[in-house]
Amino acid sequence: MSFPEVFELPATLDMTTAACAIGVHVNTAYKLAQRNEFPCRIWRLGWRYRVPTMELMKAMGIESCPVDIADVDNGADFAGSID
Repeated sequence: MSFPEVFELPATLDMTTAACAIGVHVNTAYKLAQRNEFPCRIWRLGWRYRVPTMELMKAMGIESCPVDIADVDNGADFAGSID
């Protein structure tokens, strides 16, 4: 998952998306959740798991900072145009 993609995520994530974000297989993510070893808090809603995006980002070392996706795209375009 790219850095800009992380900032476009919804407020909560399903376990598959959260596993992708931290770079583990979804089965591993479920095992970590069952052992209370997932890197952040998880909400269990019936048979579903939801992961708060901001908490996952903090666990990944990404602090909450205002980043506009257009700024990221403009910076990438600028960097690509430098000879």
